[in-house]
Amino acid sequence: METSTFKLIEATIEDVQQAFRDQKLTSVELVQAYLDRIEALDQNGPKVNSVRAINPHALAIAAELDEQRGQTEQGPLYGIPVLLKDNIETKDPMPTTAGAIALEHNFAKDDAFVAKQLRNAGAIILGKVNLSEWAYFMSQDGPSGYSSLAGQVKNPYGIDIFKPEDVGGSSSGTGAAIASNFAVVGVGTETSGSILSPSSANSLVGIKPTVGLISRSRIIPIAESQDTAGPMARTVTDAAILLGAMTGVDEQDPATLGSAACTLTDYTPHLKSDGLKGARIGVDLSFLNNEAPEERAIMDAAIEQIKALGATVVELTIPKQEFESDVLWYEFKRGVNDYLATTPDEVPVKSLADVIAFNKQDPERRMKFGQAELEKAQGLSDDPNDATYLKHREIDWRTSTTEGIDHVMKQHQLDALLFQNNRGAAMSAKAGYPSITVPAGYTEDGHPVGVTFSAQAFSEARLIELAYSYEQKSFKRKIPHFKAN
Repeated sequence: METSTFKLIEATIEDVQQAFRDQKLTSVELVQAYLDRIEALDQNGPKVNSVRAINPHALAIAAELDEQRGQTEQGPLYGIPVLLKDNIETKDPMPTTAGAIALEHNFAKDDAFVAKQLRNAGAIILGKVNLSEWAYFMSQDGPSGYSSLAGQVKNPYGIDIFKPEDVGGSSSGTGAAIASNFAVVGVGTETSGSILSPSSANSLVGIKPTVGLISRSRIIPIAESQDTAGPMARTVTDAAILLGAMTGVDEQDPATLGSAACTLTDYTPHLKSDGLKGARIGVDLSFLNNEAPEERAIMDAAIEQIKALGATVVELTIPKQEFESDVLWYEFKRGVNDYLATTPDEVPVKSLADVIAFNKQDPERRMKFGQAELEKAQGLSDDPNDATYLKHREIDWRTSTTEGIDHVMKQHQLDALLFQNNRGAAMSAKAGYPSITVPAGYTEDGHPVGVTFSAQAFSEARLIELAYSYEQKSFKRKIPHFKAN
């Protein structure tokens, strides 16, 4: 499970880089150690089932990086193995499937912009991880973490005792894999809670960035107004480093063209242990789990810790909008049709209608839990100027921003809002605003709980300050204990 001189478990980016500098570790040794661990614990033993495919070129890439180490200027992820959610395209011989059997031959010819940025930073793409099929936009009747192509991801903190959905979704594979130490860091995607949920459920740090900070090009979409990729890591430091490596202006994603924030590639100056000193943090107690006394006690303790670190915690009420929006379904149909039209000839589906028909040919294998969300989307218009769609989007935007987050933050002069796990994800998602979640503790049965900070657009730097300050004084993350550890 470990190299002769390097401790693999819970190794950070800096731990790895220091071992490289001290010539106590090579990238080949590191990649092989992770491959051995995946084989022993993910594919066998407890069978976490988080890694869907290994990059067959990973060891060769590692060897090339070892040979070139020190010869030229090298990025912050040089030689670092990274796992990607399986809706992000790479040029490696691994299909990009979204967990769907229909896409099992979807081999891309080039990298998604995010994958290119990671390689430019020196990262080794170790493999693709399982996810909730179609990023949990196929059926609400199935558990998070299940896909027809790769089966059920399990939560490493309770392989035999937690329910399947307790792994979080839809970036469940990234969450379980990084919690299990199958790579140094991982990348997830979120439309509404899909980074925050598996991060908090697997005792990780997850950053859901502002929509437009990170390119979405060549990532299988759900909704253009809410989709984003983001870092998932075991520490705030690693998440911040990964975030900086992923940002960049991409001509193929117009959302990245409108902010100077896309040119910020180093968030490490914002790793401030006193980041909470003088901060004003708003909390609406209705977003805490008041039905589970253990979880509420963990959050109460986190709030007291935040106060002890110099922050003022303001109890408030966030306006809640009960309107049932169909924005995601409208945008899903349009986005998936556009994406599938560009897939290779070997992919048997070229539209959402094709996917629905394909699944019906073998429902037990291809749609075990149904495909109600796909069918709902297919029944709507894919016209971006459809009047009902535009009305729903306007309501989503207004109620989440000027009548929601913007309103309460201005009214109470806040630095951030605080939530439990992903309980506040929907409002931030509709606004396109960022959040960061950090481990806050564990219930008696070992289930992780996270504390989440959210704020306005492009406030990632400030959120990192708050989260780092809390993390450094709390240190709540524990290693999931497999027999092989």
